[in-house]
Amino acid sequence: MNNPVALIVCSTFTLIAIWHFYMAFQPQTGLTGGVPSVQGKPLFVPSPAATMAVGVVLLAFAGLVAATAGFVTVGLPQAVLVWLSYGLAAGLLARAVGEFKYVGFFKRVRDSKFARLDSLVYSPLCLLLAIGVAWVGWQHGS
Repeated sequence: MNNPVALIVCSTFTLIAIWHFYMAFQPQTGLTGGVPSVQGKPLFVPSPAATMAVGVVLLAFAGLVAATAGFVTVGLPQAVLVWLSYGLAAGLLARAVGEFKYVGFFKRVRDSKFARLDSLVYSPLCLLLAIGVAWVGWQHGS
């Protein structure tokens, strides 16, 4: 385990997954910081099952990075793992950029708790994770 970037990225994905599992079992109160909202009303209310599914996907992302870095063996060729990592990095970068209205660096709706958290935490974290995942893929490419 001599790859600190891969370890940090895997740990970050795992911690975010654990947070989603925790939130899946919390009462649905004050969703304003976790989902985009307009005039104090959330655009959607994720179900506990959907929140759990996000946690599982985040754990899969951690597993992909761990496999790409060689921490675990999954039976896929290294080239496939590297390209999957590049795809994940592209997806994270797209999330950081956003859809230009409610989410991402270039959003227009900026007057909600979610929008402030997105600008300060969520989008920068996605950008850093994109860079980290791409770095791991590049370092371990064939």
